[in-house]
Amino acid sequence: MKAKLGDYINEYSVRNKAGEDIPVYSVTNTQGFCQDYFGKEVASKDKSTYKIVPKGCFAYNPSRINVGSVDWQRFEERVIVSPLYNVFSVAPQLDQQYLYYYLKSDFALQRIRAVATGSVRDNLKLAMLYEFPIELPDIDQQRDLASRLDRIKRIISLREQELQVLDDLIRARFVEMFGDPDTNSKRWPERLLSEMLDVLGGYAFKSDGFSEVDGIPVLRIGNINAGFFKPVNMVFWKEDRNLERYIMHPGDLVMSLTGTVGKDDYGNVCILGNDYSKYYLNQRNAKLELKEGLNKYYLSQLLRFEKIKKSQSQILWDDGLRT
Repeated sequence: MKAKLGDYINEYSVRNKAGEDIPVYSVTNTQGFCQDYFGKEVASKDKSTYKIVPKGCFAYNPSRINVGSVDWQRFEERVIVSPLYNVFSVAPQLDQQYLYYYLKSDFALQRIRAVATGSVRDNLKLAMLYEFPIELPDIDQQRDLASRLDRIKRIISLREQELQVLDDLIRARFVEMFGDPDTNSKRWPERLLSEMLDVLGGYAFKSDGFSEVDGIPVLRIGNINAGFFKPVNMVFWKEDRNLERYIMHPGDLVMSLTGTVGKDDYGNVCILGNDYSKYYLNQRNAKLELKEGLNKYYLSQLLRFEKIKKSQSQILWDDGLRT
């Protein structure tokens, strides 16, 4: 059954007027409800205007839900969030975890961006959310679907942990072979990275021109900044001869120039996989064209070391991008 979301959610706008000592939470796109996101920043603030979020209610920042910063409160009987947040309760006929996955889905995120675009800071008002359509099977089916997605999410998390262990193993093997790059423990001769490669900046693609299925995939931060190529949530741009200089191919080396919101993960390098025959380079990434004598596999591992990555990223910025 297809329903309108507004028939099953209602605004919950209760302030902490008595100034009670209730835990302060925020909502991020990666952690959902979490504490200490702002550190000690709110410790001395007057929190009487903060909104109360009872267990089972949802909250989101209207200008951040477009990147998935939405969650339901499942940790404590009551928490408080910034007055900027929208808070809403959910009817018994709608399972919270089912709604959570709906709001994090590509369909919902694309609709959020489309509806919110053009308003103040792309702000999604609760009244806009009320109009969203949602497939609403009976409550048992909702819980079953949410449970399946929970299991998939756990499998993905375990796989990511496994990849981290393998990454640490590669790092240890690299140090064994070449020494610690942060200190150059084996006293290798040093050269500036800017002398050993050229940097090609990307093209400023406009999001309203993207397709979900047709054209050439456009490399985005999420495909690059894990330090290895992740062909997920790809978007496509129609083939254009005027953009040939921004074409990249499997095996090319690409660096992220900006990071994920809330993370210091810019400057990561990866080698493009052969999932597609070619890719477009956007302005938030850069192609590294290596000169003779520099091995791309060596460089891709070298730039995983924090001191090297930060210093060489600065050299790349100082050297400028060829646009």
